[in-house]
Order: sequence, then structure tokens, then C-alpha cells
Amino acid sequence: MQDEIKVETQESESTDGMQAELDDALEKSEAESKKDPQIEIDALKSQLKESSDQYVRLRADFENFRRRAAKEKTELADVVTQNLITDLLPVVDGFSRALDVESKDLEAFKKGFEMLAVQFIEILKKNGLDAVASDRGTDFNPEFHQAVQRVADDEIEEGKIAQELQKGFIVKGRVIRPSMVAVSGS
Repeated sequence: MQDEIKVETQESESTDGMQAELDDALEKSEAESKKDPQIEIDALKSQLKESSDQYVRLRADFENFRRRAAKEKTELADVVTQNLITDLLPVVDGFSRALDVESKDLEAFKKGFEMLAVQFIEILKKNGLDAVASDRGTDFNPEFHQAVQRVADDEIEEGKIAQELQKGFIVKGRVIRPSMVAVSGS
């Protein structure tokens, strides 16, 4: 029986302890709600100022990033341009030498210009230039070809390329000038 009384006493003490904690919490809550409204206003102003400062810093960081990215893009474009011009300088030198020669031999002069043209095209290919395929009889593709006329041609199916009038070019997968073609059909 004594054990039962001890257990009841312990249960009663723990219940009393929990009740005391709840009462303390309730008193604190009531005390906080009765605080001076100015303290709450000051706390909210402080939070607003902190958030505003954080926003200003993030915006400044973003602007710096944007400027840095634009500068790097410009520098990269400059390097690409410089590399292309450096590659083209031998062609410019070849033209200068060809113009300095006082040869009456038209065939040699023509051969020299053909060599310069080949050198020039190789440099352009090295820098990503490809010709658009516009061979006679190939399919017309509006992504790569611009039809400027229709011609009657019994040897080629309708809708196929009959003749390339001006070469088209692609640089690194992007069409920079479509081929101007004549398409078979009536």
C-alpha cells in the first residue's frame, strides 16, 4: 500500500510540475503580448533594413557578374577576330606579291591567283566555313536554299535543284547565306 501511495505522490508531483511549466509559458505569452508596440515596430524595422541591405548586395553582385560576363564575351570575340585576321595575313601577303610582279605571262598570273583563292578558302574552312550542298538533282531544302526561279528540266524530278546560281555558306552549323538556286518544275 505504501508503494501505491508513493506512486500516486510521484504522479501528482509530475502533473504539478507540468502544470507549473504551462502556467509559466502562459504568463510569458501574456507578458509579450502586453509589450510596448514600439519594441515590435523597432524589431520589424531592423528586419526590413537587414532584408533591404541583403537585396542591395545581391543586386550589386548580379550587376558585377553581368558586366564581367559582357566584358569576357567582348574579349573572346576580339580574340577570335584576331586569330582569323592572323590566319588571313598570308593571303594578303600573297596578293601584295602578285601585284608587285611585272609579268606579262597571263597564265602564270592566273595560276597565282588560283593558289591564293585555294589558300583563302582553306583558311575559311579552318575557321568553320562550309559550303551548302546544292548539287544538280539534290533535294531543295528551304533551310539551306533560296529558290529564285523555276525551270523546266526533263532530266530532273520536279522540286529538285536544277542549277546553283550563287553559293551558300554555313559557319559552325549556322547558315550565314543560303544558296540561290533554280528549282525544276513547271
